[in-house]
Amino acid sequence: MQHLLLSATSLAMTSDVVMYAARLVRTMRRSIDLPAGVRVLSILDQVGPLGVTELAQADNCSQPTMSAQVAQLVESGFVTKEPNPTDARGCVITLTEAGRTELDAHRDRISTAVSERLATSKHTPEDLATAVAILREIVETEPGAAPAAGPTATA
Repeated sequence: MQHLLLSATSLAMTSDVVMYAARLVRTMRRSIDLPAGVRVLSILDQVGPLGVTELAQADNCSQPTMSAQVAQLVESGFVTKEPNPTDARGCVITLTEAGRTELDAHRDRISTAVSERLATSKHTPEDLATAVAILREIVETEPGAAPAAGPTATA
């Protein structure tokens, strides 16, 4: 497999990948009216329990904004808020099973919405697998890391 060289064409295409990925996320959020708290649930699912400050940094919002979101999620039973055993000033926010179920339900809604759009396209399941593999590699590869060996698409 040839690796992309940083030519003007490949730079433009990589810019398009970022732009269209962001547009896809925004389109799905609007079309299925995702609540803001879903981002918090997703962050906790991805990285595990965090303090409010770390959650605010991960979501790129202020600490007071995150505190309000966490309070709503605690009230809904989607997260727990416990004292931090290593820092008496802070607390640890943890995703609950109810929160994981809620997150899974939102992810299912997103999957359905994307699948409905793809149902009328000319793309094959292999095309979709390649797109997923490329996006996964972009997200999971540290900047400056050597390219992974072997095929990037999965069936």
